[in-house]
Amino acid sequence: MTQPAPLSNFSLKEEIRAYWSDRAPTFDGDVQHRIAAGPPFDAWAREIRERLGTAPLHVLELASGTGEVTRVLTGLGHEVRGLDFSPAMLELARDKHRDNPRARFVLADAENTMEPDEHYDAVVCRHLVWTLTDPAAALADWHRVLRPGGHLIIFDGNWVRQGLVGRLAAWLIARLQQAPAVPGGRDATSRARHAAIMQQLPFGDGLTFEALAGLVSAAGFTDIRRGSHARIGAAQRRGAAFADKLRTLTYRRFILHARRG
Repeated sequence: MTQPAPLSNFSLKEEIRAYWSDRAPTFDGDVQHRIAAGPPFDAWAREIRERLGTAPLHVLELASGTGEVTRVLTGLGHEVRGLDFSPAMLELARDKHRDNPRARFVLADAENTMEPDEHYDAVVCRHLVWTLTDPAAALADWHRVLRPGGHLIIFDGNWVRQGLVGRLAAWLIARLQQAPAVPGGRDATSRARHAAIMQQLPFGDGLTFEALAGLVSAAGFTDIRRGSHARIGAAQRRGAAFADKLRTLTYRRFILHARRG
C-alpha cells in the first residue's frame, strides 16, 4: 500500500529563511558576497554614489545580510536601516556594525516591510529579487515607503541561465575541483536545496533586466535605467584566486536604477 506524503506546514518562505540562515557563517567567504577593502569597496561605492549623489540620505536596505553593502552605504554618509529575514544574518551584521551609529538592523520580510509610507530617500537591495515569492507585491511596497523622487537600486542577475563565458567559467571551476560555481551552495546538499527553492519561485527560469523593468514600471516607478556590473566584477577579480576570478564570470549580473515619480 502506498503511504501518503507527510504533511508539512513548512512554507517556501520559511525554507528560504532557513537556507540563508544556514549559509550565514560562510556568506562573507564568497567573492560575490563579500566587499573587500580596496578596489571592490571603491567600485561598489562608485556605482552607488553615481546613482544616489553625495548628499546623506535615509536608506532602507533590503536583505541586508551580513551588512556588506551596509558598510558601503554608511561609508558614503547615508543613514541605513537594514532589513533581513534571517536571524543568523542579522546577528553577524549587528556584530560587524556594533560601533557604526549610521546602521540599524531589524528582522523583517522584504516583501512586506511594515515601514512607514513615504519615509525613505532610497531603497537598495542586492541579490534579493530573484528570491521573492511575490515580486509585484514587494515592488509595490517598496514604492510605498519611498518619498516622491526617491531612488530604487537593485543589484541582481540571472542565476539560472549562463552565457558562453559563464558556461566556460563554470566548466573550468569544475575541472579545478574547487567550490561549486552555483550561487548559494558549497556542497551537494546546499546546491540541491538552492535548486529546489529556485524551482518554486517566479524567477525560477532566470531573472532578466527586461522582466524586472516591466514589473518595476507596473509598480509605478519611472526613469528606469540599466547599469553594468562590469566595474564591480573587474574590481572583485583584482588579487583574487583564479577560481574566484572565474566565479565572478559565471552569471550575468546587472544594476537597475529607478525613481518614484
